[in-house]
Amino acid sequence: MSDRPARLSVPGPPHPGSPAGPGVPGGPGADHGRRSGDPLLIGREADLDALVGLLRQDPGRGAFVLVHGEAGNGKTALLREVLARVGQDGDTVLSAWADPLEHGVEFGVVRQLFEHTVLSATMDGDGSLLTGPASLAAEALLLSATTNGITNRAANGTNGAVAPLLNALYWLAAGLAGRSRLILTIDDLQWTDRASLLWLQFLLRRADDLPVVVIATVGPAETSPDADVLDRVVPLFRHRLALTALDGAAVALAVEEVLGVAGDEPFRAAALTATGGNPYLLHTLLRSLASSGMRPDAETADQITRYVPADAGRAVHLLLRAAGPHALAVAQATAVLGGTPALDLVAAVTGLPEPAVRDAVHALERAGLMCPAEEGADFVCPMIRVAVANDVLPSERQEVNARAARVMLDQGMPVEQAAAHALQAPVGLSWTPDLLQRAAAEAVRNGDRGHAVTLLRRALREPLADDVRATVLIGLGEAELASDVPAAVHHLRQGLDLSRDPAERTAGARRLAGALFALDRYLDGLDVLGDIADALREADPARALRLEIDLVYAGIHEAVSAPVVLPRLMDLQISDAAGTPVERPLAALLGLRAIMRGESPAEAVALARQALSHGMNPPDDESLIYTGAVLFLGSTGETELALRYADAAVEDARRIGSVFALVHSTAIRACVYMQLGRVLDCQRDAEATLQMLREIGVDSRHAHSVLVTTVLTESLLKQGRLDEAQSLLERDFLTAELNGHWVKDYVFLVRGQLRAAQGRPADAIADFRRCGQRTEARGLPCPWIYPWRSEAALAHLALGEHEEARALAAEELAIARRWGVPEAVGAALRALALATGGTEGLDLLRDAVRMLEGSPARFRHALALADLGAQLRRAGRVAEARGHLKEAVTAAHAHGAALVADRALEELRAAGDRPRTRTFHGVGALTPTERRVAGLAAEGMTNREIAQHLFVGLRTVEVHLTNAYGKLGIDGRHGLAEALSPAGDA
Repeated sequence: MSDRPARLSVPGPPHPGSPAGPGVPGGPGADHGRRSGDPLLIGREADLDALVGLLRQDPGRGAFVLVHGEAGNGKTALLREVLARVGQDGDTVLSAWADPLEHGVEFGVVRQLFEHTVLSATMDGDGSLLTGPASLAAEALLLSATTNGITNRAANGTNGAVAPLLNALYWLAAGLAGRSRLILTIDDLQWTDRASLLWLQFLLRRADDLPVVVIATVGPAETSPDADVLDRVVPLFRHRLALTALDGAAVALAVEEVLGVAGDEPFRAAALTATGGNPYLLHTLLRSLASSGMRPDAETADQITRYVPADAGRAVHLLLRAAGPHALAVAQATAVLGGTPALDLVAAVTGLPEPAVRDAVHALERAGLMCPAEEGADFVCPMIRVAVANDVLPSERQEVNARAARVMLDQGMPVEQAAAHALQAPVGLSWTPDLLQRAAAEAVRNGDRGHAVTLLRRALREPLADDVRATVLIGLGEAELASDVPAAVHHLRQGLDLSRDPAERTAGARRLAGALFALDRYLDGLDVLGDIADALREADPARALRLEIDLVYAGIHEAVSAPVVLPRLMDLQISDAAGTPVERPLAALLGLRAIMRGESPAEAVALARQALSHGMNPPDDESLIYTGAVLFLGSTGETELALRYADAAVEDARRIGSVFALVHSTAIRACVYMQLGRVLDCQRDAEATLQMLREIGVDSRHAHSVLVTTVLTESLLKQGRLDEAQSLLERDFLTAELNGHWVKDYVFLVRGQLRAAQGRPADAIADFRRCGQRTEARGLPCPWIYPWRSEAALAHLALGEHEEARALAAEELAIARRWGVPEAVGAALRALALATGGTEGLDLLRDAVRMLEGSPARFRHALALADLGAQLRRAGRVAEARGHLKEAVTAAHAHGAALVADRALEELRAAGDRPRTRTFHGVGALTPTERRVAGLAAEGMTNREIAQHLFVGLRTVEVHLTNAYGKLGIDGRHGLAEALSPAGDA
């Protein structure tokens, strides 16, 4: 038996209530034994057929069959069904079942087998089971089994003690001669008393020539108190039938049998995993679920591994106690520790010697409760683990975890492993807070801020000194910024109130202010920065300056606070922080000042580069001021540089797992995409950012959401999806009067553009002028941030108000030329050209196209091209107009700016063109024939081979290839393969 693989072992269903057992005619268990369709037999059909066939193959001879497997695998149910079937052949069936509670009753199993035959012999009429010599023989068997002298000698292994029993058995078999075979069944052989085992051993060695069939079921031999005798008896069974765990198909049948429905696949898979395919555990689980009304779906599947029916739990507990003196302690420690703990750790937390632990694990493996694991211990299935853990008192569980954490610390194991147990340890251990803090810091470094939150919340349950509590609270608030901004505000404020460390107070104040800004509580955030800066100014001026930088930058965002902080902004100099870590954020702020003043794009770019030398989200100094530096690079003409910073920030945020940083980075990149005119890329990032903002508790009213909603609205507008853009503004309540936050200036600009596109120029003008009033009051008259004048000029033009249009456009052009950035100059030139009209207007439009042609502002370039083409067509210069319009269509289509592309296509049609595609360059511009010819050429075919393949002339092939080269922007066939590939087309 020792070579049998260990499997799940739990007691099976209750035995029949009569010593006669199943299959005994007239016995209380007879009807139950003949019952077919037992759900515990699902998946055992082949085993049942094999066993019945074995018993029927030679009715004249005896057979000794052992059905082995872990208890709970359906041995008893299989035995019942077999007896019900073979009993129909006229055989005489005598059954017994062994009970661990009655193990001390000598010859107890033998008595069960024959006691009923003696009783039935005294019955009148047809009730007698045995008559004549057979009845007398059965009575002799029973009498022999109850003789004290024989009993004592049998218990000591003396063969002479069982000889009278065997002789009586011969008489019994003879009495049955010509009538039937005698079938003896013993269920749970491992619990059979020693005397009955010795009798069975004697019988199996000498009963080959008798019509006697012995069928026994046996579980793990290690559970038997008389394993030495059992190990001698088991090999005497000539036929073996091993019952193993159920497979997925059998589990599916069982689910349908018990619950009446097939259930979802995730549920069935979870049921198989949780129970290890053990039929008893599976049916106990399914019956319990059925009685509770739970549905067999994916939602229930998530709960199954933590769900243990009471019956299964009691059964597991009984087996644990039977597996050896230390089995229970070792199993409970393993369950509480989780995973596959090393045996030396189990020894340390149980206080047992490691050899004793190894012996206990070995016993549990052979009992089917555990399975081998490398240098550790593991349970065979989750339900067993949970059942064992459920039996551990909470106080004991805490002590086990505390000892495990302490041992791990002493052994120098990773802090995250020790902290997993410290989480469950009792409160009051002096070393726990430090361990939890260290593990939280490690979790943050690994990008798992959610786990850091769990660790730090547990640390706060300890009796901490104020300075330690402050550190834990601030760390907790920082970790919560990734998932729950309101909670982060609460804990950061608590920590800041307790802290007295300047560095910690500075970092905590900035984190708290950032969280308040995320919740659109700008004035509260400004108060935090100002209060802590004032408190630190005398003792630590450098840190006070760092807080003041954030205060000034954030203050500009609010209409109420902007006039207060602008004087301080104008007084700051880079020398105020030279050679200190504060120099980078100060450079970012001064770069913004250079843009606001219109001093020099080159100076602003140099300051932005200095500020961003450690990236947009520097790990040592995360701040919104760096995101502002990236965003405003676009106003200096360095939009491609801004995109590189934004891309790097997004990747860094993903790498470190900071949702808060990822939100900011993706939002800024969406804005940069819009500055570049990459409309579809902007839409993708904006939608992703809005989803992340909802997930961390920032709703649509907050400034971060408003910024992203607005840039998404602008992307929809440029795609010509005006109704969707309008609905988006209405959904987030951005169509009414707006508060004084800086981001709302952008809302007015985009809302005005939408109203202009909707044919509402008067409403558009009102929004554009509102944008201008707000930006000028904020000290931002520059058109390179919000070009409201040129937009308002076009709206005035739509109303026929040419003078107002020219005045606004000319004013913007003058300011833009002083700044000197092509995008700003080109946008103003376009507006002035359309307001001016005529030949002068055409010249100004050509200047705008030339100015924008080499800039990153692809949307503005496409817009100017479309306007130039339209004006040329109206001037009767159709041929020249077509070239510009086709170029406009291609440029707009490449980045999803359908609004411009559609207008240019309409103009082309008005010019007599019949465009078949929405682009005139790239793979999309090729006609089907051009695409086919180019594809064959890319595969290496010559022009002549292509002509023969397509049944066309050689000249036709040459024309198609020439057209394809032009549309793909290549010189010849050597570039075809790359140009036609998806990457080349992109």
